[in-house]
Amino acid sequence: MSAQPTNTDVASPPRDAGRTPSDDGLRAGLKNRHLSMIAIGGVIGAGLFVGSGSGIAAAGPGILLSYALVGTMVVFVMRMLGEMAAARPSSGSFSAYADRALGRWAGFSIGWLYWFFWVVVLAVEATAGAKILEGWIPAVPQWGWALIVMVVLTATNLASVASYGEFEFWFAGIKVVAIAAFIVIGGLAVFGVLPGSGHEAVGLTHLTGHGGFLPNGSGAILTGILMVVFSFMGSEIVTLAAGESENPRRAVTKATNSVIWRIGIFYLGSILIVVSVLDWDDPAIAEKGSYVAALDVIGIPHAGQIMNVIVLTAVLSCLNSGLYTASRMAFSLGERGDAPKAFARTNSRGVPQAAILGSVVFGFVAVFFNYQWPDTVFLFLLNSSGAVALFVWLVICFTQLKMRPILLRESPEKLVVRMWLFPYLTWVTIAMISFVLVYMLTDDAGRDQVILSMLVAALVVAVSLVRDRLRSN
Repeated sequence: MSAQPTNTDVASPPRDAGRTPSDDGLRAGLKNRHLSMIAIGGVIGAGLFVGSGSGIAAAGPGILLSYALVGTMVVFVMRMLGEMAAARPSSGSFSAYADRALGRWAGFSIGWLYWFFWVVVLAVEATAGAKILEGWIPAVPQWGWALIVMVVLTATNLASVASYGEFEFWFAGIKVVAIAAFIVIGGLAVFGVLPGSGHEAVGLTHLTGHGGFLPNGSGAILTGILMVVFSFMGSEIVTLAAGESENPRRAVTKATNSVIWRIGIFYLGSILIVVSVLDWDDPAIAEKGSYVAALDVIGIPHAGQIMNVIVLTAVLSCLNSGLYTASRMAFSLGERGDAPKAFARTNSRGVPQAAILGSVVFGFVAVFFNYQWPDTVFLFLLNSSGAVALFVWLVICFTQLKMRPILLRESPEKLVVRMWLFPYLTWVTIAMISFVLVYMLTDDAGRDQVILSMLVAALVVAVSLVRDRLRSN
């Protein structure tokens, strides 16, 4: 028998943090080790491995400042989201909180925009994974590989939330081990103590050579920010997944408190190794990618193939989590009456089957567009979802400003995670995100993303307002 939706929103009594079956029909199938690895791996996207080279080329060693600034912004956003999620775990996360704090229009709009973002990501990642797999086994065409990975991961998500958690545990585990090994090996090579390597000790000389730490000027830091900001998207997934764990409050608190060292080690640590091992303007960075170029210089054999395996793992992880995240957001929207009611129904395994299938169908359509009309239809989808990550972070900030007084009034004992220096740091974060959005308008590629994303956002908000008006009449 399928569990029926309760159609409750975040205003309803919060769930018991220690319950086993979820009150909304979802199953508490994620274990603590799943949540821990989802939290750690969530900040390591494929963009870190394949996109860092262009950032290094633009800003030189100063790209470290770009990563540090964006990382700080994400830490603040996660702290705010953690405050709300620890107090009121929900599969709709920030969309459900915006619904309560800012109004139905806000929850509806940001929920659908976030869903749209992730189903477009499904197409991007499926294509990226297919290119790598076709290189290994060319007998299967690229579209065939894209179809295969989408079908396999759809089946995984349909099986149970525990299946998603188990796959993500191993995907994230491989990413974490790979980055940790890269940092250790690279660190030893930088100081000339790596066994079996002829790499000379260079220390930190590459950080100031070839034009200094900021060879292209301080303005390049801002250019670098535009190039790296979207590689951080996914940090918030753990707050959605926590709703299907045995102890959501504990999981969110732990993930929120650890986000600083996760970003510090995996992003800043690994990029520091790259710009310490290589000259920032080494042609190999653009030709091979920053991590492969660094491994080649160190003397690691088959570096290209090793990195292809790691990138494929990151792609599959992103696909797995993207499908999970899109389906849970669709489920939450269905619960609140903002999506078809079928999306809010779960089967006997506690899986929102219709929400998963609805999300993956759009993902399949987007994959088709990517192959059929890559420079027109799919480019539009890509650009119109490009700035959604920043919109989501902005909504989280404004929601937290409104939710803190509500939580203090209704359940102050559940404020186990608190945003630092409230409300000042919240406003500082809003200013940082707004600055990035405005600065994107001065960039040729960024301008299209912001304008098209704003048009899509305006359309979704308009639909929400008209819908609410019709409902009230």
